[in-house]
Amino acid sequence: MFILVNLKTYPCDPVAVAEAVADVDETTDARLAVAPQAADIARVADTGVETWAQHVDPIDHGSNTGHTLAETVADAGAVGTLVNHSECRQKLADVDGAVRAAERAGLETVVCANNPSQVGAAAALGPDAVAVEPPELIGTGTPVSKADPEVVEGAVAAAGSVDDAVSVLCGAGISTGEDVAAAAELGAEGVLLASGVAKADDPAAALSDLVASQ
Repeated sequence: MFILVNLKTYPCDPVAVAEAVADVDETTDARLAVAPQAADIARVADTGVETWAQHVDPIDHGSNTGHTLAETVADAGAVGTLVNHSECRQKLADVDGAVRAAERAGLETVVCANNPSQVGAAAALGPDAVAVEPPELIGTGTPVSKADPEVVEGAVAAAGSVDDAVSVLCGAGISTGEDVAAAAELGAEGVLLASGVAKADDPAAALSDLVASQ
């Protein structure tokens, strides 16, 4: 099970969260990773935890002021990147371009999508994984695996019908080990979460609960 913790722009200490994740990582067979803000990637990567970028742009080296270059986040220590998160939407052509840029830089990719139909379109772009996240459930503490399990099952089916090498992650509202287990039962190979760990008083304890079923 892959558990990717997105720190967004929450007012947490990214290094402290990363150290907590690294500690828990030693106790589980689950794969754990952290996605901090771009400015914090190097500091988080220095903790030894698997580090991801929250976003890369569909650009190459050149005149791109204000954009995020895939090679830059890779050089800073990231091994993967989210693409098209619900809070950072891109047009389909730009999603494709971002996936290609990530591939060029040797980064893994998780493309986020709202529903099974979008999951199918995202899977056709050849990312390593897709994450299904209904926007209305993000940050609510109500996981899609409970609110609408058919969305997860539909996403798994949609990705499999396009490219069965593309893994499916379950996002939105994940906060407990029960949520992780439910996502796995529906066919997801991982979860994407944020506030459940990033905003927790004790990130290590919150993460330990998430991996308890692994």
